[in-house]
Amino acid sequence: MSRVTDSTPEPHSPESRSPEPPSPDAAAHGAAHAHFDALNARLDRIEARLTPAHGDLAAAEHRVEPAWRRVTQGEERWASAAAILAVVAIQLLVLPARLVVQPRWLMPAVESALLVALVAGNPRRIERGSRLLRSLGLALIVVIGGSNGYSAVRLVDGLVRGTEGSAAGPLLLRGGAIWLINVVIFALAYWELDRGGPAARAAGERDVPDFLFVQMQSPDLAPPHWEPVFFDYLYLSFTNSTAFSPTDVMPSSLWAKALMMGQSAVSLLTVVLVVARAVNILG
Repeated sequence: MSRVTDSTPEPHSPESRSPEPPSPDAAAHGAAHAHFDALNARLDRIEARLTPAHGDLAAAEHRVEPAWRRVTQGEERWASAAAILAVVAIQLLVLPARLVVQPRWLMPAVESALLVALVAGNPRRIERGSRLLRSLGLALIVVIGGSNGYSAVRLVDGLVRGTEGSAAGPLLLRGGAIWLINVVIFALAYWELDRGGPAARAAGERDVPDFLFVQMQSPDLAPPHWEPVFFDYLYLSFTNSTAFSPTDVMPSSLWAKALMMGQSAVSLLTVVLVVARAVNILG
């Protein structure tokens, strides 16, 4: 920043001349010097204040917006599709006929048909969102949840009546299968509902998350391209089912808290009854 200089010529006085009392012009010249010095000091202070602000502005211009808050490429379909196919396989191969809706093939067939429709709408990446596709995704979660809820009720009823669980091994296998399907169901629900679903998240339609992941709380510790995918929600569901409470992912919306509370209750009931019966059989 340029400095203010004094252009007033200095008076020349020969050394042989005897000192004279200061004239009015000399007094005015001294006052002008003091004024210029004060003005330069003020300019220095202003420059010192503006310099860090300019640096912060430049840093803000180069700061990268986190991927989960901006428009990004849609999430790949294969992870969620593989989880649904695993559920269908467990229903057909692990659970006995007395614990599933009859006819045995009905619920797996409906789930497979809904999955085919969803894959047809977004074959490779989930980028196109519509009311129909979202309704199909939610319907798939309801169908799987209803089927597994029926199996859980039948299992608990059999344990209470004493008609289920004559051997510890098969009991633990069936109880574990129902528990695992429950984990997948809630993972799909969290994944489908958080910030409007995967298509809405890819479009950057909502800034406020329903689940606060660690990478969102500490963006400096996460890569700039990070955004939650299905496996993150599967991890959330698994830890909530094992710890019966949130771990490192915090629910921020009312529906998220309600779902996590319901999942913990169902998981606790299933684990306690199955393990207690198995221990009783082994003892």
